[in-house]
Amino acid sequence: MYFLTYEAIKDYITDHGKESPSILGTIFAGGAAGIANWAVGMPPDVLKSRLQTAPEGTYPNGIRDVFKKLMLTEGPGALYKGITPVLLRAFPANAACFVGFELCKTFLAYLSKASPV
Repeated sequence: MYFLTYEAIKDYITDHGKESPSILGTIFAGGAAGIANWAVGMPPDVLKSRLQTAPEGTYPNGIRDVFKKLMLTEGPGALYKGITPVLLRAFPANAACFVGFELCKTFLAYLSKASPV
């Protein structure tokens, strides 16, 4: 999902005939991929955190009990508790990650052309 979103956005914003987007395109695609990743990954992360921080024996059937109690007491919105700071962090962190990824790809391509095996 993460790399699929990145590649789809990158392909969409890249000018036809160009191999890769500008640095701003890479930043946008990477940041958006991070946001999409957390939009999907937040509910399981919330459930995992609730299970890990509960006193032992609170949820005898594991994650299913956490989900059941959360839905009954707090409703579906609780699966996204804390999403705002997560998304505020996700965009710059993942944008930087993909800028580094693209720079490494470019450097490795340069090295492979410079020294034939």
